[in-house]
Amino acid sequence: MAVPSYDEYVATLSRLTEHVDPTTPTAETTAIKIAADSLSALQSIDVDTLEQWTRDHPQGVPVLGLTVGLSQEKLRGALRQHIGTSGWVVAAKERPREIVAMLDTEFGLVESLKAQLGRTYSFGDVLIARAGTRVTAVSAATSGRILEDRIEAIAVELGLTYQPRTRFEGRFNRTAPCDLAIPDGGSAAQIVVAAKAFDSTGSKLTDAVREVEEMAEVRKGNQTVMAAIDGIGWLRRADDLRKIHTLWTNGEIDGMYTISTLDRFKTDLEAAARFKGLI
Repeated sequence: MAVPSYDEYVATLSRLTEHVDPTTPTAETTAIKIAADSLSALQSIDVDTLEQWTRDHPQGVPVLGLTVGLSQEKLRGALRQHIGTSGWVVAAKERPREIVAMLDTEFGLVESLKAQLGRTYSFGDVLIARAGTRVTAVSAATSGRILEDRIEAIAVELGLTYQPRTRFEGRFNRTAPCDLAIPDGGSAAQIVVAAKAFDSTGSKLTDAVREVEEMAEVRKGNQTVMAAIDGIGWLRRADDLRKIHTLWTNGEIDGMYTISTLDRFKTDLEAAARFKGLI
């Protein structure tokens, strides 16, 4: 089958995540509101009262992080750096004062909370906060998992043994990452698949290109390399997407697919597996 042109491939890209109304309550936003209301109900704000609050609301520690502008990822990093663990639930039950003291010493938690609890917010303030929040957004990882799950489901449907998110061994004992290795990772890999789906843009797309390029460079002549690349985030990283498409055009990878062309992926995967005696 002839390799579709770059423009033909781009036409098959799809949005992987649905638009989310930021005013619609979710389990996460509801939990945040409940925690915020309980903080507002405190008679005083100091290290002692916040220690008790943290002990009573271990799941609410991320709200303390949000108070000083820390995402959950940054909160985990701060906890790991300063108290030796990123698991806030257990730490909140056993060492609540250490959490509060760290957030206060490093980020000014007490004064920040006092200032914010006493402030009246405008619609503009809400939009500014929303511009940086990820409460209602589906993460890039979740977007990627949509495609990975579809790829794995096809492997299962074909009765193939596989290992997800691993590394495979290619020429000269060099290794490269892959999102699916059939029948296994390491030196056993005969078919390897990259699944890179992004609805937003960023450095992860460049990293994804680098991984696919590494797979193509490392592969042995008898190994099949396939790439499932989808998501509207690629529309703003045309140069990166072209690099992967060029690998396909030049025969350095064996196929490139989107969700809308997974029927062809299934056909090609089955053909490769039969040729290698895996089915």
